[in-house]
Amino acid sequence: MISIRDVVQQALETGYLTIEAEDQLRQLLQKTKYGWEDLSAFMHLQKAAMAGIVRQQSREANPSNA
Repeated sequence: MISIRDVVQQALETGYLTIEAEDQLRQLLQKTKYGWEDLSAFMHLQKAAMAGIVRQQSREANPSNA
């Protein structure tokens, strides 16, 4: 089973968080028990996204809506 830390690590390595990864994180946070390491990794990802280090696919402009 994939962990929150795994999803976060992939996003940090690529600098990109896909919609699928966001959905996966949402499910993991809601439906699994997680420890301090996972919570810490998630907070690190949030800070990286706010700083522009990680881009979020869900926040990018959709050309079909323009």
